[in-house]
Amino acid sequence: MRQPQQPPESAVRILAGLLACALYAGTSQASDLLFQSADTVNEGPLHLLETRPAKPVHHHQNRIRIDADSLADGWVALEQCHDNLDAVPRAQITFREGYIRDLKVEQSRGIEQAWVEDASVQLQQIAPGSRLCLSARMRALRDAGSGFYNLVGGPYMRKFLDGYYPMQVTLDIDYPQTMLRVVDVSPQPAPGLALQETPGHIHIEALFEGELFTLVQFVRP
Repeated sequence: MRQPQQPPESAVRILAGLLACALYAGTSQASDLLFQSADTVNEGPLHLLETRPAKPVHHHQNRIRIDADSLADGWVALEQCHDNLDAVPRAQITFREGYIRDLKVEQSRGIEQAWVEDASVQLQQIAPGSRLCLSARMRALRDAGSGFYNLVGGPYMRKFLDGYYPMQVTLDIDYPQTMLRVVDVSPQPAPGLALQETPGHIHIEALFEGELFTLVQFVRP
């Protein structure tokens, strides 16, 4: 089995995550970010973007399905896709040990090699306009007691050195409406962040720089 490449300290780092799912991109071809003007780099915790940048933005998409078993054991179904990954020779998407299982690469385009290694997905030779899709089971639903449950996401971020770069996150959550009721969703809608709720489904769309956390609170009806 091939050993994962350890990213250098100066690597592009994208925390794209539920339970700290992280993407690390390595070597000097993370260069595209180095030559961007310092004026375009955000150093704050979170800045929602009302206007889409001219260049394609890394788009991180999660679809989570909560079922009856999830209420008992915390495990949910995850479908995850990444579009417009940084064009670098090597990268890895890592998940928290013990919180991910049945991890599979479902689709890979514009990536020379993509394979699962323990709790990570290793990538080699990523071209512009690439796409990667994964599936897994993830322990992400937390029983808060007294019939309440929390689903926490993040931090989502695309970071290089001390600066943050634009990122788009789409989060879709399906849940059994006969077994759960939504109490609260955070953050609330704002320019750059859209939230839509329908019975049994939540959709969050965010375009931002910095670090984004999400929290959905449920209760048994």
